[in-house]
Amino acid sequence: MNRFKRLNNDIAVSPQLLVEDIKEAALQGFGHIINNRPDGEGSNQPSGSVIEAAAKAEGLGYTAIPVRPGGIDENAIVAMADILKKADKPILAYCFSGTRSAFLWALASAAIGEADADVIFAEAANAGYDLSPIMPLVDSLSASAQSK
Repeated sequence: MNRFKRLNNDIAVSPQLLVEDIKEAALQGFGHIINNRPDGEGSNQPSGSVIEAAAKAEGLGYTAIPVRPGGIDENAIVAMADILKKADKPILAYCFSGTRSAFLWALASAAIGEADADVIFAEAANAGYDLSPIMPLVDSLSASAQSK
């Protein structure tokens, strides 16, 4: 079973990656890994530095934007937006379950006007993620980006 859930052609999200998942990500053509899980959140998770080393060994880029559950802030959104614009695609972002990564992608995509809110919600829903808890913020960021 593929743990990588495509949101669109440029990004997928996943639950916690293990070292062996990095090789699979490279085989599937991913160009960059985004780690949205803080180190030490779970007792059995590999550290970000272990995943980073595995990514670099496979020729993939790596960025850590750790976000605690319920802790997505403006700095994280700005950092994610920057990576969405700059990183080699497709991108694979991960956290504990994939939900924080999907939420952060949605907020960053809306903030940079990558897609309107309806498209963002549809892409997330197609991958199995319910953005309703952040719907007002995605709508607001999308409207703001579109008015610029």
